[in-house]
Amino acid sequence: MSVGARLTDSFPDAHSLVLRELYLPATFMLLGLILRGVAFDFRAKVRPKHKRVWDKAFKFGSLLAAFMQGYMLGMYIMGFEQSPEGFLFALLSGVGVTAAYCFIGACWLIMKTEHDLQLKAVAWAQKCAWLCFVGVIGVCIVNPLINDLVWQRWTSLPSALFIWPIPFVCLSLFVVCHSVLQRLPLEDDAGCWLPFIIALLIFDFCFQGLAVSFFPYIVPGKMDIFAAASAPASLRFILVGAVIVVPCILAYTAFSYRVFWGKATDLK
Repeated sequence: MSVGARLTDSFPDAHSLVLRELYLPATFMLLGLILRGVAFDFRAKVRPKHKRVWDKAFKFGSLLAAFMQGYMLGMYIMGFEQSPEGFLFALLSGVGVTAAYCFIGACWLIMKTEHDLQLKAVAWAQKCAWLCFVGVIGVCIVNPLINDLVWQRWTSLPSALFIWPIPFVCLSLFVVCHSVLQRLPLEDDAGCWLPFIIALLIFDFCFQGLAVSFFPYIVPGKMDIFAAASAPASLRFILVGAVIVVPCILAYTAFSYRVFWGKATDLK
């Protein structure tokens, strides 16, 4: 059983509410993911003159899936508000999350490639980092303005002392990453891994900021984790599975990074 399925079983009421509100964008996200997989497979089997068609299909599927994830995040933050302001923020969130994926992908390419492709990746990372930066600023501004709980948590002591360092550190990491990107590539490709590590830290702090802002609500302003949780017996059963599955996923991920460590080279 996947981690996502276990989360669904843990909070079935929240899952039903969120899926009901985000059914259409979730469908488009799945279509984008399906198109990615199909394009990747077909590209390897078609004639060379048709490969560009599937390249474009792969790009479109990737952008669609990323944009829809951002759109759903924006609607979630807005409490699924069906208003022009809510839809506008969701669209801006979609652009920001798409830029964030492009940013971390470009940072990965900086670490894995050399020469011309690495230089292109540095330029991509610089452009996408600024879009991602604007998106984070937007969330930091809109989030407390539309949610009374978040505003109270961000402006009252002592909770503000724990929350404010998160966006400050996150935004500082953008500045550090921009400075690093301006200096790359260095001699012997030193520090090529720094942008990717910084991007991971930025994502981590963003997730922490959202979690701390909304806790204990699993659906902002509508449902907390205590009201949404399954029966204690079900949670204990799920916990046993999670204790087994999560370490396996972490070990597999670490093993994958270890196997594919180093620069990408031509296939032989």
